[in-house]
Amino acid sequence: MRMHVEGAVASDVGCVRKVNEDSARLVSSGGEAGEGGGWLAVVADGMGGHSGGDVASRMAVDTISHRFQWGSGQPAQALLDAVQTANRSIFEEAKGAKALSGMGTTCTALVLADWKAYLGHVGDSRLYLVRAGDIYCMTEDDSSVMEMVRQGMITREEARSHVDRNVILRALGTRSQVEVSSWARPFPVREGDRFVLSTDGLHDVVEDDEIRDAVLTHGRQPACARLITIARERGGPDNITVVVLEAAGGERPPDEPEPTRVVKEPSP
Repeated sequence: MRMHVEGAVASDVGCVRKVNEDSARLVSSGGEAGEGGGWLAVVADGMGGHSGGDVASRMAVDTISHRFQWGSGQPAQALLDAVQTANRSIFEEAKGAKALSGMGTTCTALVLADWKAYLGHVGDSRLYLVRAGDIYCMTEDDSSVMEMVRQGMITREEARSHVDRNVILRALGTRSQVEVSSWARPFPVREGDRFVLSTDGLHDVVEDDEIRDAVLTHGRQPACARLITIARERGGPDNITVVVLEAAGGERPPDEPEPTRVVKEPSP
C-alpha cells in the first residue's frame, strides 16, 4: 500500500540572536506541502557574517528542493547530486561577493518514498528516528568534539557540554567539494515511524528523551512548538528549527536484516 506522510516544521530566532540563520522546508512529490507519493525535508543552519549565514542556509534549502529529481529511479543518488549542487552554488556565490566570503551552512536532507528513507548530511544538524517508543540518532555530527569521541579522547556525554561542541569540520559552501554522509542502503521505513530533523539550537539544549516524549505525546505541529518552547525556556542561545515527519497509510513493510550505516560519498 502507498505510504502516506504528514509533516510539520517550525523555526524560531531563539532568545539571543537577532537574526534567524536557520532555514527549513518540506516538499512533496506533488508540490510543496501537497499530496504526493514522496517527501523531501531539508534543514540548514547557516554561518557567516554580513547575513552570509542566512544567505547560505536559504540557498541550500532552495537548491536542494528544486534540484532533487522525483521519479529518477535512484533517489539516493538524486539527493546526493542535489546536495552537491547546493554546495557548489553557495561556494560560487561566496566567491562573487566579498561580504559573503566564508559563508556556509550545515545541511540535513531526508527523502521518504515507497517505504524507504534516504539521507544527505553535512555538519551538525541532525536526524532522529522515533520508533516503538524509542529514539535513535541517525546522523553523526561533523564536529571537532565528535572526532575526539571517535578517537577515544572524550566520551559522548563529555562532548555534549564541551566548549568546542559547535565547531564543525564540514559544511556546505566553504569548499568547492564536500563529502556528504549517506546510508549504504535505503533505510526501511515502518508504519508509525516519526523522523525529527533539528538544528543544534534544539538538540544542544533539549535531551533526546525529551524530543522523543514531545513527538509521542503531541501531534506533529504541537510537538514542534513544544520543543521550541523548551529550548527557549532554557535560554535559547541559538536559532531553533525542528521538522517532524510521520509515516502511515499502509501495512508494515517487511524488516530488512542488514544494518544501515553512514558512509561518505567520495568527492567528485
